[in-house]
Amino acid sequence: MNGIDAWGFATGEPEPADKHRDRAHDPTAGPGHAVPTTTEPSPATTDPSRAVGEAADPQRTARAALTRILEPGDETAGRWLREMGPEALWQTLSDDNAVPPPGASPAKVAGLRLRAARARPTADLDAVTALGGRFICPGDDEWPGQLDDLGAARPIGLWVRGTANLRLWALRSVAVVGARACTEYGAHLATTLGAGLADRGWTVVSGAAYGVDGAAHRGALAADGATTAVMASGVDHPYPRGHTELIGRIAEQGLLVAELPPGDHPTRSRFIQRNRVIAALTRGTVVVEAELRSGSLVTARRAQTLGRFTMGMPGPVTSGLSAGVHQLLRGEAAVVTDADEVIELVGSIGDLAPDREGRTRIRDLLDPVATLVLEALPARGSEGTGHLAQEAGVPRDVTRAKLFELLSLGFVQKCGDRWELARRAETTGRSRRGGT
Repeated sequence: MNGIDAWGFATGEPEPADKHRDRAHDPTAGPGHAVPTTTEPSPATTDPSRAVGEAADPQRTARAALTRILEPGDETAGRWLREMGPEALWQTLSDDNAVPPPGASPAKVAGLRLRAARARPTADLDAVTALGGRFICPGDDEWPGQLDDLGAARPIGLWVRGTANLRLWALRSVAVVGARACTEYGAHLATTLGAGLADRGWTVVSGAAYGVDGAAHRGALAADGATTAVMASGVDHPYPRGHTELIGRIAEQGLLVAELPPGDHPTRSRFIQRNRVIAALTRGTVVVEAELRSGSLVTARRAQTLGRFTMGMPGPVTSGLSAGVHQLLRGEAAVVTDADEVIELVGSIGDLAPDREGRTRIRDLLDPVATLVLEALPARGSEGTGHLAQEAGVPRDVTRAKLFELLSLGFVQKCGDRWELARRAETTGRSRRGGT
């Protein structure tokens, strides 16, 4: 059987029998790195059809509990999880008499044990199943392997709503992020970019926030394409409230993804940690309007550290909402203006943007000698053939022939035995198009 890389593509080389097991155990392992085996076996593949109340896999149940106990992106807890395994860590945090995890401060353990007392993982799993969703874990067939690049900050698991396969959608995905209080210009760019990417078969990933996020999702939905919203709350807790309808449409047509269990609410830190998932899940991040201090820039810079493509869409230099994008573009980010240019960067070989050239003018088609004669004519007034031949450095008979060519093309006009540039009819402020 051929191996697969972190994105799920075949490598063409035989795959070690224990590769999936090892990668599921060590979130810091990159493609091609051997990892010692640990005591944590891979969870069973998610079964979205599991009936409410049916017993779940113990590993999955433990991970579901830990999503309610631990904060997203907690790297210290991530190392505990890797070293102890989910069941042992959950048991340790649920028992006041258990030995604390290695290096844990008493204050932190006390706070986590308060949270553990309220954890009801079976009820959470039943709640997401009732929504038509599921809880996926590292090692599942649907788990996006690129999230392992987050190392100890890898999600414990992901709560998902929607019928599509998250791993497959993430293989061809682009994050579109930007200002919440965006301008009409930014909203237009995000909408057309989202529609263009979706129309080309790419998944548009964003955070379902106001402004650029919402515009990108709407663009993808309008194109009847794929879009994924990474939430900073539970998948049954629409936020912001003003996007309840939009988030509902995404759940029906696309995917909702969250690290937090059903019913949980967003906080400032959870928005920031949500951004790391957006950056890791996708092949590249496009920033559309962002101030110098912006969560969108956090996403873009995290994408850079993860080796993903980082792009920006420029705006007016006088706009504060473009200042952050321009700062990003002064670094390693690439300038993009539409979906074709984005796909040229993040896509496969052959996904090239079309060549763009300025509009060809008739003057561009003149031969070099005719151009010399035309440029010899003064901006105002007229000159004789002899003087023009001298100015152009062209024989008199050739100059005369070229002047008649320019006359037929409408560049010059003849005034007796002299020549001048053709004057276009000038209109006044009282002129009306289409006649009077």
